[in-house]
Amino acid sequence: MRKMANSLHSRIHGWIDAIGFRLNATNTNRNHGVTFRHYFFETFNFIERMDNRHPERSKFMCFDAYGEKIKINSLLELQTAFFENISQLK
Repeated sequence: MRKMANSLHSRIHGWIDAIGFRLNATNTNRNHGVTFRHYFFETFNFIERMDNRHPERSKFMCFDAYGEKIKINSLLELQTAFFENISQLK
């Protein structure tokens, strides 16, 4: 399971680098060992919550066009949310 989680983390980061997401902000809570990273691409917001001690337990979340939270459990879910958001811009 750990290998699969690491794989998801690396696939998501590989994809966001390929698309051209920008890192907007990073906040670290040293007491809890958690880092929050906020990425964006035009109107699409994407947040990563990473446990610094266990990076394979990273959690991903984004927001749809109406501001509703969407929890991301796979790269496909992230890509679907992203392309739906981009298609609504036109």
